[in-house]
Amino acid sequence: MHEEDPLTGRRFLGVTLLNIGITGFELLGGVVSGSLALLSDAFHNMGDAVSIVLSYVAHRISQRGEDQQNTFGYRRAQILAALLNSFLLILISAFLVVEAIRRFSHPEPIHGTLMFWVAVISLAANLLSTWLLSRGSKHNLNIRATYLHLLSDALGSVAVIVGAVLIATVQWYWVDPLLTMVVAIYIMWESWPIIRETIRILMQGAPELDYDAIRHDLLRIDGVTGVHHVHAWMIDENNIIFSAHVNLHDQPLSNVEPVYRKIENVLCQDYHISHVTIQAECRRGSDEQMIYGEHDFRQFSESENAKEK
Repeated sequence: MHEEDPLTGRRFLGVTLLNIGITGFELLGGVVSGSLALLSDAFHNMGDAVSIVLSYVAHRISQRGEDQQNTFGYRRAQILAALLNSFLLILISAFLVVEAIRRFSHPEPIHGTLMFWVAVISLAANLLSTWLLSRGSKHNLNIRATYLHLLSDALGSVAVIVGAVLIATVQWYWVDPLLTMVVAIYIMWESWPIIRETIRILMQGAPELDYDAIRHDLLRIDGVTGVHHVHAWMIDENNIIFSAHVNLHDQPLSNVEPVYRKIENVLCQDYHISHVTIQAECRRGSDEQMIYGEHDFRQFSESENAKEK
């Protein structure tokens, strides 16, 4: 039997059960010990449980093939899940920063020893959950967002352990809200790139391609005399869609197909583009810019700048 995907089967079940268990354990420990840092960890784990379920559902939806309702398939379900998970992380972190600031003004006594042992057990469970989802986190925004949830909780547990030692030994109660703020700000910092990337994909933002190099390589193909009206966008972080109008010599359609194959090979092999659409033309558009409307936009910008001067 082949190995299961990181977000299916026993991995998914194990990570979900671990996070539900950690959440209940830390909530109880945080209330009894009076530690905001433990409660913040508990809230993060609660968010993790929701995040993992959401990621799993989105992953399963993304495996569906193309149909009449979604001719590009359902891959963006994972992008939506990554965006929602990251926003959830930032909202939880912002709430914890506000609560930590309040604790600075009104410090409360904390049971450092109990806080320490709860954090140690939680760290072990968080590390196990992180390891279970480590595979695939580098190449999938959805898994990466969920992985970040788990990694942030592991880091939070480490911070809680350090704080518990200081509280138990020298009664530095202010360490608890300070660590809460540091971990929360770190999580928001790490979440922002995921939000930025998912929004760029959903807004049909262009992938990072060398368009001048693409033009140069396509014009080297025998029979190609021009490239214009190019569009490129991403279905998800791993699949790039590319369309272009290509000027060719006037010739039978049967002679055009081999040129198409050469164009597709260049784009797929050299630029990792997964889907290519080419419209062949003889002279139409030969004087246009490679990116449609780019020349008009530049003229408009130059005109506006001239008016301002």
